[in-house]
Amino acid sequence: MSTTVAACQLDVEDLAVEANLTTVERRVVGLPDDVEVAVFPECALTGFVADRRVTDVALRREDDQLDRLVDVAACEETALVVGFVERSGDSLYNATAYVAPDGVRAVYRKRHLRGGEADVLDAGEDIAIVETPVGRAGILTCYDLNFVADSAELTRERVDALFVGGAWPAAYSENWTLLVRARALDGVRWAVGAGRTGRRTVADAPVVEYAGRSIVARPDGGVHAALDRRADDIVVDLDPAALEAQRELIGIYDDSRKER
Repeated sequence: MSTTVAACQLDVEDLAVEANLTTVERRVVGLPDDVEVAVFPECALTGFVADRRVTDVALRREDDQLDRLVDVAACEETALVVGFVERSGDSLYNATAYVAPDGVRAVYRKRHLRGGEADVLDAGEDIAIVETPVGRAGILTCYDLNFVADSAELTRERVDALFVGGAWPAAYSENWTLLVRARALDGVRWAVGAGRTGRRTVADAPVVEYAGRSIVARPDGGVHAALDRRADDIVVDLDPAALEAQRELIGIYDDSRKER
């Protein structure tokens, strides 16, 4: 049986948790009833600027904001993949939570920081794999897509899908699309990429135009569905038969083959 998923493309308001959380809640409520997983962009709750102002909006896992996500996931019977800046002790992380209707099941911390991120954030160390309605899924964040070793690690774990939150600059939007498709192809799995759209305009921070271009890639690397830069949702069915057919064709999980 197919699973219906959504990639929810947002214009995030940097350093404005309440406004962003309200937007996420509203978008989830507005999705079709059969959506079982909804993926949101990188730092969708907090936004991000590369200075210490992110400390003021960073969220702990036990904070009320994540409880509100659990509530909406339960009410709508939809699992959520939502990014935020996480505070843990004295450290900050670019984090993504997998929020099921019964609670937060996993939090992934971005392993590869780019540009000013490394000035204020710590890198994560571990991959994150979670059981979802789509099957076993791995979580990646934006720039992580560039690192084939991470993709290979998730391939060895036989994940059926990648959930990817992005905030890709519009100037390099073709790279985002290519990399989401490549990570679907090289692991023979679905890849659901939710991109940030709009523009960052925060005092004393560089203006950034975001790519949007959310995409769902098939296990053969093809485009299953995609958006331009408008704030909108991709809602698609992922057919497990299509995944199994492609895996049989490629033989990526043929255990009779010896490593060479």
